[in-house]
Amino acid sequence: MSSQDNDQDIRVVAVVLISAILLAVGLAVGVGIHKVRSGGAAADAGAEAAPAVAVVVTETVVAPAPAAVGDDAAVVIENGVVKFYFASGKADLAAGAVDALADAIAAAKAGKKLVISGFHDSTGSQAQNAELAKQRAQAVRDTLVAAGVPESSVELRKPEETTGSGNAAEARRVEVLIAE
Repeated sequence: MSSQDNDQDIRVVAVVLISAILLAVGLAVGVGIHKVRSGGAAADAGAEAAPAVAVVVTETVVAPAPAAVGDDAAVVIENGVVKFYFASGKADLAAGAVDALADAIAAAKAGKKLVISGFHDSTGSQAQNAELAKQRAQAVRDTLVAAGVPESSVELRKPEETTGSGNAAEARRVEVLIAE
């Protein structure tokens, strides 16, 4: 009988430990979501450049920092601006695009204007880069319209060349901001 009591005690301890771990993970995710929604992640990080933050979907999806995006599509919310990063030569949006645009969609439905700006780097053919930046911006616009945003609430800005010391992944982006 003593052996059964010992096994039952071990199970209880295991359940308590697992519950504590799940609680800690849930708390960490909740704090991360709160920081993303309140815009406090950049201030807490203490970094010179604003870091990438998590994108809130039905689950938390952490997007890589722009410098680490590499050749993968990603979506990042940074200081209230939704930034879409694209794989080289592609105009496919990253997973979670509609969820990342939730605040922008709500603002547009409330009558605000959304401004979409495409960017590209200075390497290669300028005409091809500008056309690809335009296609990427149109893909974001089409996603907004499919989510119920009136097309009249969306302004596409001419593709802009990114110059300076930024990396190529940073240049392959489309930004969506809510006009004041």
